[in-house]
Amino acid sequence: MSTDCCNVCTKTTESPITTTLSDDPTINVELCLSERKWWCFLLSSIFTFILGLVIVLLWRLFAFICCRKEPELSPNDPKQKEQKAIRQGKQEFEGTFVTEAKDWAGELISGQTTTGRILVVLVFILSIASLIIYFIDASSDKVEGCQKWSDNVTQQIDLAFNIFFMVYYFIRFIAASDKLWFMLEMYSFVDYFTIPPSFVSIYLDRTWIGLRFLRALRLMTVPDILQYLNILKTSSSIRLAQLVSIFISVWLTAAGIIHLLENSGDPFEFKNPQHLSYWTCVYFLIVTMSTVGYGDVYCQTILGRTFLVFFLLVGLAIFASCIPEIIDLIGTRPKYGGTLKNERGRRHIVVCGHITYESVSHFLKDFLHEDREDVDVEVVFLHRKEPDLELEGLLKRHYTTVEFFQGTMMNAVDLERVKVHEADACLVLANKYCQDPDAEDAANIMRVISIKNYSDDIRVIIQLMQYHNKAYLLNIPSWDWKQGDDVICLAELKLGFIAQSCLAPGFSTMMANLFAMRSFKTSPDTQAWQNDYLQGTGCEMYTETLSPSFTGMTFPQASELCFTKLKLLLLAIEIKGEDGRDSKISINPRGAKILANTQGFFIAQSADEVKRAWFYCKACHEDIKDETLIKKCKCKNLATFRKGVRAIQLVGRASEVEFPFSEPSGGGSIPGDNGISKEKADALIGLRSHKSNAIPPSALSAANNQVPMKQVNKVKPVVNRAVADNIGYNRPPTATEEPSYAGYHLAYEVKKLMPTNRASAGSGNNVNNNNNLQVGIADDQAKDFDFEKTEMKYDSTGMFHWSPAKNLEDCILDRNQAAMTVLNGHVVVCLFADPDSPLIGLRNLVMPLRASNFHYHELKHVVIVGAVDYIRREWKMLQNLPKISVLNGSPLSRADLRAVNVNLCDMCVILSAKVPSHDDPTLADKEAILASLNIKAMTFDDTIGVLSQEESNLISSRNEIPNAPVGGAPIVLQRRGSVYGANVPMITELVNDSNVQFLDQDDDDDPDTELYLTQPFACGTAFAVSVLDSLMSTTYFNQNALTLIRSLITGGATPELELILAEGAGLRGGYSTVDSLSNRDRCRVGQISLYDGPLAQFGEAGKYGDLFVSALKSYGMLCIGLYRFRDTSSSCDASSKRYVITNPPDDFSLLPTDQVFVLMQFDPGLEYKPNSRVSATAGNGQGQTNGAATAGRGKDDNS
Repeated sequence: MSTDCCNVCTKTTESPITTTLSDDPTINVELCLSERKWWCFLLSSIFTFILGLVIVLLWRLFAFICCRKEPELSPNDPKQKEQKAIRQGKQEFEGTFVTEAKDWAGELISGQTTTGRILVVLVFILSIASLIIYFIDASSDKVEGCQKWSDNVTQQIDLAFNIFFMVYYFIRFIAASDKLWFMLEMYSFVDYFTIPPSFVSIYLDRTWIGLRFLRALRLMTVPDILQYLNILKTSSSIRLAQLVSIFISVWLTAAGIIHLLENSGDPFEFKNPQHLSYWTCVYFLIVTMSTVGYGDVYCQTILGRTFLVFFLLVGLAIFASCIPEIIDLIGTRPKYGGTLKNERGRRHIVVCGHITYESVSHFLKDFLHEDREDVDVEVVFLHRKEPDLELEGLLKRHYTTVEFFQGTMMNAVDLERVKVHEADACLVLANKYCQDPDAEDAANIMRVISIKNYSDDIRVIIQLMQYHNKAYLLNIPSWDWKQGDDVICLAELKLGFIAQSCLAPGFSTMMANLFAMRSFKTSPDTQAWQNDYLQGTGCEMYTETLSPSFTGMTFPQASELCFTKLKLLLLAIEIKGEDGRDSKISINPRGAKILANTQGFFIAQSADEVKRAWFYCKACHEDIKDETLIKKCKCKNLATFRKGVRAIQLVGRASEVEFPFSEPSGGGSIPGDNGISKEKADALIGLRSHKSNAIPPSALSAANNQVPMKQVNKVKPVVNRAVADNIGYNRPPTATEEPSYAGYHLAYEVKKLMPTNRASAGSGNNVNNNNNLQVGIADDQAKDFDFEKTEMKYDSTGMFHWSPAKNLEDCILDRNQAAMTVLNGHVVVCLFADPDSPLIGLRNLVMPLRASNFHYHELKHVVIVGAVDYIRREWKMLQNLPKISVLNGSPLSRADLRAVNVNLCDMCVILSAKVPSHDDPTLADKEAILASLNIKAMTFDDTIGVLSQEESNLISSRNEIPNAPVGGAPIVLQRRGSVYGANVPMITELVNDSNVQFLDQDDDDDPDTELYLTQPFACGTAFAVSVLDSLMSTTYFNQNALTLIRSLITGGATPELELILAEGAGLRGGYSTVDSLSNRDRCRVGQISLYDGPLAQFGEAGKYGDLFVSALKSYGMLCIGLYRFRDTSSSCDASSKRYVITNPPDDFSLLPTDQVFVLMQFDPGLEYKPNSRVSATAGNGQGQTNGAATAGRGKDDNS
């Protein structure tokens, strides 16, 4: 062998190939390399391919010869059955072996199974590893070398890889349906030219760089593998991966060819090799493909140049097509793609829906407000469009807390990107200015369905435009309001705010400012009224757990302590249910006691102030005068103090057994009273006592002996009318009062529950005296609007007044009928709507005015002035609400407005259901503004509505009657009307905030002024739906805040009622029961004048703090703000406008003209009887007044 090598060496010229010294000194490497063996490696690949091809062709020829189709036989031929049996036997054999082998191999290479995916990924990894070995070997300029295979580590590793590739080749061969085409596949040629040479190198003990660069073509499988691994999901990412893999594969493969040809030289003498490393060839090809061609590297061999000529045709095409498309895909790749990276476990919320600069700026301004506690919550916006430049700038300003992602809530991939399943909540914003509100709601509801489908336990807060679409949301199976899901219905809340303004003008402004986060900043340059108003706008609603020091107190005591000591306004508390799980929010409860860890709802300037309610410790802070010094208690006896509170509670419970009618602290039962709970018995008997006004047990036992508790419903003991100081609206009874029912006009439901022929509680037996009440005979109510003739007067929940359905035609007035009705003290709704306008849900405006905590006679008549064709579409939801009339006319018609006595109304509401135009959004409010200015420009006859002198004296004398209830008295239907339209109480709903500047002609509001700073909004005469934006963040931070706000403004709508309305049948009447009637006992919003009445003493240089304490102690009324004249001077040009002051400080000076916003208790003891005569008894001076105008009574009977 060595002799032959020597002979060859003498015949051949010196090889240009670099030599490698072997470890074996007996082998002369130069002699070894003197004879080129590259053709052995190349022929092994060619022969392997030809051999495989021949085998396949021979197999096909054999199959063609042996399996030729035999001539067809007739069906009846006996050979036919034999052939069929033979074919079936062959099919069974093939089905049991060949087919199973194909299926097995197909599953392995398809990537559809886990094993297949693992195999495909493993093949790719090993291909890349083999390519890396090639890169290592090709980094030098040698293409062939002599080295013992046992010493060549890289060849040993490459052989192991190639054995695996060979096995994979046979698996693919078995799985191939067409073996011939499989032999001609690109990846098959890769195997032909890489696997056999590795075996040849073992025999020859030499290496040839050869065609191993073809392994680079395996890079083309990268997109498929990434799809198997579910990494690439979008079409753009898949296309990008394909282009990049094709370009790199062709580039590296062509570089390998140039490297082989240039380093080998031209055959057959190989005299002109050029020593280039592989990476130099890679550089050379990219420069050449880009048509730059620096000329520093070029091909010297003829084969190299020939290949380059043909390759440039392909390379230029690839470069010219792939590179621009790659750049385009990268450039158009979403800037806001990617995935949310949640750092250090930080909470985040996802906000979607209507994402614009305006909506996002309003949301972030409220969400990230400085008055909140440290908000460590990241806000993630998800929207299908990229943000515009304005929004992008806003996002950059808040880059530490805000992220934006482009995508849609309807795609689970996008939900995964923003980690919805890990989010604290998902908020869906609505477009308040959309053309089609129903379509907007449908889109947002679909987003909620997608979110709930992806993660059913995620908390969702959604804005909806229309109330009737709420039903679709409540019917989603995974929607659960108990888990925090909430819907902010803009139409419901907007009309609810306006409805409360009909009862207490300005209340809408107060509430809107409470749930919006605003900083209180006054200036000496601003007017005094503006500073007072701005101080109130800085107040917000917060929740905090009451400290153990409050445990055992009644709500009035706790509220008084909070106001006087902590400078906080306690509005409501959360009362746990009997089972301890369900809880309800009780607003200004009559006498409920504070339990341990009770949650309180406060009005305060900041979250830090509210913490005083939790820090307050009686032992440490009782003597502190400066509320800012109330910090976290450091006393060591806090734990023992809590134990002492528990002991006091136990002692209190023991004393309640001896004195059974004290206010319960829990849900226990009164001993000896058939298990009636103390709380219910207390609600029934209506006895509310403070410790200072305790009723003697003897009086209580007498009342208990004479009055069966189950038959008495919210009846107050008689008040001693001779004592002028004991004016008793919602006042706890004193020890001198006797539990007698004489002289009261009881509510009808009370009469129904009380036994007939029962003696009045003031006498010991059945005697006929003037105080005896014949129960069960509603003699003085027989004609009161048929109120007593129906068994069902309230809806099924007992929260609202209800009447049998009425036809719209029976409630329509023409102009003459309206003029003859002499409407007074009513609510006029000026409604602009086309017959096909979207429904705004007028029920949400009327229902708060029909709350059951009003007596029937206190309900304000509602007159709707508008197109009857539109109202007919709304009527289905209004037909069960009493006292509604419709005037088919125009709100712009002065004749129609005079016919409904707009100057005598308690409130004129101007609404528009028309869809705003896209062309000019500012024109959306043109009808509302015109109607408002039209009414203000009207003048009215001074004689209309003026009371006679006799009636005036009667009313004046009645104001001196000691028993006149504050704010809850039988109303006097006739009052002096406004002479000028500017004095008509009015509230206008606006779509566009900037249009508020046109409502008042005497204001100097800048068009760029924020809505809450404008005079019409501060005075409560304008309301825009945009103020409800703040409710989204308020609801997120405080789950119960929306429930509290909804309870205040809807008149008592509950989640149970929402589910009933979601059924689509509307309000359903229900028979009155003790439980349903107990729902009437809830507080309501009212307005009390300081000009006269029992609180008039505070109007003259009084302080707000004194008024607060007195009203709370004497009448159970919780004062929450003032409604003051803007101009307190008596100048001739003084305006009659009032503005809202929310929660003034306790040293705030009062004026006689002020009106006070209060949360007043329900008075169960008075029901107005329109047929009662003025009577006065010598014993108590009691009187009842009927100042009603009787004209048009017949119309009221139907309404």
